[in-house]
Amino acid sequence: MSAESVEAERVRSSAVEEIAIWGRGYVRRHPAASLETLGRQVILGGRAVRYLVVDAWTGKFPFGEFVHQAAFMVKTSVVPTVAVALPVSATLSIQFGLLAGQVGATSLAGAASGLAVIRQSAPLVTAILLAAAVGSAICSDLGARTIRDEIDAMEVMGVSVLRRLVVPRLAAGIIVAMALTGFSCFIGFLAGYLFNVYVQDGTPGSFMATFSSFATAGDLYLAMVKAAVFGTIVTVVACEKGLDTKGGPGGVANSVNATVVASIILLMVVNVGFTEMYTILFPRTTL
Repeated sequence: MSAESVEAERVRSSAVEEIAIWGRGYVRRHPAASLETLGRQVILGGRAVRYLVVDAWTGKFPFGEFVHQAAFMVKTSVVPTVAVALPVSATLSIQFGLLAGQVGATSLAGAASGLAVIRQSAPLVTAILLAAAVGSAICSDLGARTIRDEIDAMEVMGVSVLRRLVVPRLAAGIIVAMALTGFSCFIGFLAGYLFNVYVQDGTPGSFMATFSSFATAGDLYLAMVKAAVFGTIVTVVACEKGLDTKGGPGGVANSVNATVVASIILLMVVNVGFTEMYTILFPRTTL
């Protein structure tokens, strides 16, 4: 075998070895790291919920911090939520109105758009806006405190970071998510009604009658439960990413980006699970 052939074989072996090393490293860095992160988030969320219940029962809940965080979340997310809920609800109303007209069931446009807004649009739009606006703000705040060693200083002084910083944000996230979801339901219903009546020449009485006939209280309960769970997911993910920040200011930016992406992915997966479980447990017998 010539020297050129030996060298070529050595290069190929080296390339294959490097690819194998990179593949093993990728498995460690991404899927395994993702499972570790999810585990930390589950543990953090469970401890935060437990401390929330215990502190509220014993009177140790930091109410002032809760009010401050809730006001900040509302101020940050209410305008974007309304700005997104209006066009989404109008689009759903237009599409359902066109579909109902094609099958000769224009009287059901109100029921279809109402169910879509209450069950899916309102809680999901609110959660996504919370992840983008509130989750990023929470992560950047806790991430900045982490890289400035404020979190370590609090632990050294005996102050529980979980109870002092995470629990009030969790409670505020749940309350604000439920309130904004209810507000989004109203905005979505109003937008659907206006578009159906004034743009698609629908009948106001028919819209109201079908909406009230098919949109039950259970749909609103489902939306509120979704909102509470979505608010918990967004807050826990943001807090975990912020407290786990490393690498200086660049690490804060990476944590914020990871918070938004991970929150939205989890929200979509959990929303599918909620929808399927509700459909199985409470099936619709008629349209």
